[in-house]
Amino acid sequence: MNRTQGYACLAAAMALVGSTVVASKIIAAGLPPFTATAMRFALALPCFALLGWLAGARLPRLDRRDWLLLAAQAVAGSVGYTTLLIAGLRRTSAVDGGVILGTLPLVSAAVAIAVLGERPGKATLLAIATAAAGVWLMTHGDAASGAGSWIGNALVLGAVLCEGLFILLQKRLRAPVPPLALSTLMCAIGLAVCLPASLAEAPWTLALSGEALLAVAYYALVPTVAGFVLWYAGAERVAGAEAALFTAIAPLSAVLLAALLLDESMSARQLAGMACVLGAVLILGRTRKPATVAR
Repeated sequence: MNRTQGYACLAAAMALVGSTVVASKIIAAGLPPFTATAMRFALALPCFALLGWLAGARLPRLDRRDWLLLAAQAVAGSVGYTTLLIAGLRRTSAVDGGVILGTLPLVSAAVAIAVLGERPGKATLLAIATAAAGVWLMTHGDAASGAGSWIGNALVLGAVLCEGLFILLQKRLRAPVPPLALSTLMCAIGLAVCLPASLAEAPWTLALSGEALLAVAYYALVPTVAGFVLWYAGAERVAGAEAALFTAIAPLSAVLLAALLLDESMSARQLAGMACVLGAVLILGRTRKPATVAR
């Protein structure tokens, strides 16, 4: 695979990540969040297990501390991210959700600064401030339009924060875990955590939406599994700083798909917010390497 093909794989992977916002919006209208999340993991887990078997992936020997960190990663980055994203998109537009999703690299940098005590450079501080301005533009927009609830936006931002914590916890592991093994573990632990909560939602008493069920299947098999394969296939052929720039495609994909598939309109404040977030990601992408994403 040459560099151009690597770029194509990275772009496709991030476009699929953006599509999870539209899928989550559809899921939110027809399924409770924990039930949908448990279904996602149940579908993705055998796929990752098969890929791991075919690739000969092995889990390194881990001590008790690392197992606890892995469990915390699953609760935050797998369960917390998916359930908060679905819950948030019940109350806000997919356009706003997509733009907020694009703040992940900035949120991860902010968490590393606040918790790990990393020293930020001027470019990192500028990127974080620019992204914060973009989110502020959306959360302080015209509330009367009903296009975006500040509560929904806060829940989506909480989902992004959960993913930032996932990345932070990964840095604290003593023994590095291969990406494929990590994704398999995240699905397995996430499924175990979600099952009791999904039973509490009593999904058998609800009229389940066929459209929402299809959206869950899509989320599990296409962005989760296929997106994983595409990202790492591309990342192997591209420098880290270059790969980081492709994360800017995720919010663009989410916004465009929301407009095309959900007929959502875009206001001036949303366009301005997206411009700020994309600019911030591009600034940060030139100074930081991308973190592993294994939700």
